[in-house]
Amino acid sequence: MTVWFMTTNKGKVEEASEYFSQHGLVVKQFEFEAVEPQADDLKTVALSKIEQAIPHLPNPNDMLLVEDAGLFISALNGFPGVYSSHALKTIDIHGVLKLMSHLKSEDPIQDGNLRKAEFRAVSVLYKNGQKIVSEGVCPGRIGHEAVVTNGFGFDPIFIPCDLDEEGNALAVGVMGAKSTHGKPFGAILLDQKQQYSHRHRALQGLLSQLDMLG
Repeated sequence: MTVWFMTTNKGKVEEASEYFSQHGLVVKQFEFEAVEPQADDLKTVALSKIEQAIPHLPNPNDMLLVEDAGLFISALNGFPGVYSSHALKTIDIHGVLKLMSHLKSEDPIQDGNLRKAEFRAVSVLYKNGQKIVSEGVCPGRIGHEAVVTNGFGFDPIFIPCDLDEEGNALAVGVMGAKSTHGKPFGAILLDQKQQYSHRHRALQGLLSQLDMLG
């Protein structure tokens, strides 16, 4: 069975394919331009988009996946949040770094707390007239400069928190069993990013509920 991922972002499709393929599911990109609703939370946006896309599903027997994600920066009162895509197109990652240029400290832990942020994702999966919803969060901090090698979006400036042995995120500045050692998402490989990723956690939640869709 095919999972049609409604997105124009090939990077997102690659991440989803990497995960779903482990469970025998094929992910294909579904480019459909949904009207962006005026809402201040990711779940409302994702549900609106999937409702718009359902009538255009290439094969009604397949599944449809929609995700809405955003970067929420504490010092900027959650900006860019649900407007992350627009912010990326307008001020780009360098604009975000400029907004935060005054937030720095010689103390690593204090610096991390000043620049705290988190990626959030809400994924909705549709099959046979039913929908399931899952959310994923990846806490971390914003680096002082962009590192561009891999990834997309805000990956070059977002540094995830370390994880404990069970894969749970620790507080900013706390060393864990798994760490990127200060590298942002944009400087690590996809299989390593998956261990931290908000998208991966949201997809994991969907798969745990998949039996509910029959």
